[in-house]
Amino acid sequence: MMSKLLIKGAKVIDPGQKIEGALLDVLIENGKIAALKRDLPTGDAEVVDGRGCVAAPGLVDMHVHLRDPGFTEKEDILTGCEAAAAGGVTSLLCMPNTRPAIDSPETVRYVLEKSADAKARVYVAAAITRGLNGEALCGMEQLAEAGASAFSDDGRPVADSRLMAEAMQRAAALGRPVVSHCEDLFLSAGGLMNEGAVSRKLGVPGVPAAAENCATAREIALAESYGVPIHICHVSTAVSAAMIRDAQRRGVRVTGETAPHYFALTEEALLDRDADKRMSPPLRTEEDRLAICEALRDGTLAVIATDHAPHTPQEKADFEKAPNGSIGMETSLAAGITELVGPGILTLYQLLERMSTAPARLLGLPAGSLEPGAPADLVLFNHRESWTVDPKALHGKSENAVFKGRTLLGRVRLTVCRGAVVYRAL
Repeated sequence: MMSKLLIKGAKVIDPGQKIEGALLDVLIENGKIAALKRDLPTGDAEVVDGRGCVAAPGLVDMHVHLRDPGFTEKEDILTGCEAAAAGGVTSLLCMPNTRPAIDSPETVRYVLEKSADAKARVYVAAAITRGLNGEALCGMEQLAEAGASAFSDDGRPVADSRLMAEAMQRAAALGRPVVSHCEDLFLSAGGLMNEGAVSRKLGVPGVPAAAENCATAREIALAESYGVPIHICHVSTAVSAAMIRDAQRRGVRVTGETAPHYFALTEEALLDRDADKRMSPPLRTEEDRLAICEALRDGTLAVIATDHAPHTPQEKADFEKAPNGSIGMETSLAAGITELVGPGILTLYQLLERMSTAPARLLGLPAGSLEPGAPADLVLFNHRESWTVDPKALHGKSENAVFKGRTLLGRVRLTVCRGAVVYRAL
């Protein structure tokens, strides 16, 4: 590997520096951004022709399931980072619902050590409660000391409000965000998809929007009452988005994310009974989808993450028995360009801000900018190139891609992480 890489003539978009489309060269040297200027000399650098492409800070995906330890038939840390690199993701936050759960300093260190040479930087969301069972808080201070960047009981939300309040206060004291999967498990019990016209037509039990809305309301109430921050994961309903917007206007320290499938698809996609399109929270109505798009447009939802959730083809074979989740790191940028930038909901600058700069800032990561001296984590992509999603051509272990068969606009051509080329399709 050469120690210098020079990307010539790319259109640079860097929300971290408020650069919106300047034609610049990017020089990478010894793992850092060395220079960002016009007409840099070639010298002894490896040269990449960036003409016609956009160079931007590497994407930061703050909601990823790497399935490691314990479920490595679905994905593992190294294969998950292969998928990340192919999608332009250079930093990711992995969720703790593994086996064992990431609820001990030893498991945090396992993930960090195994990912040290992976093709993306891996940060850890440690469990809020031991074993993700909602009964006793983990040693949050010890987990933070071991390297945990955030806390979550994702997939099995903390039902006990007293425990959640204490967790939010302890995390705030540690300077770590709590990222909350908002679901009232009593309301959602047994549901396979959104409760509505399509679930009734298919004759399957549904998950009411109230399951998400009630849990979102509780998290906002706790954040406001105790004066601490909360981050709401994968927002899918119009009501949740409206509650977050209203709370932000009152000064509540609440942030939110959504995923590409919630701004691109609706419950109608499940009419073919394809379990790859089943996730939690489920795909909602067109009214909800439009509300999510508006919440992204006005900044209520500051982050786009994927909730990348690999499962084996065998697990996904039966619509009614399959586990929830779909993969998404390799398609997230293209989905955003196709479904948000194309229709004029966001500019490309705003999309990259929500996929890189904002999540990096929220997590306190050294990412999200191409400023000279910053870590050389970068994505180069052709925002005008179309491609069709073939699950078998993706780079992780699983094929449950929610956008499979779709033609999307925007193709990653080069990904650089820690100054090294980790993905190349030039």
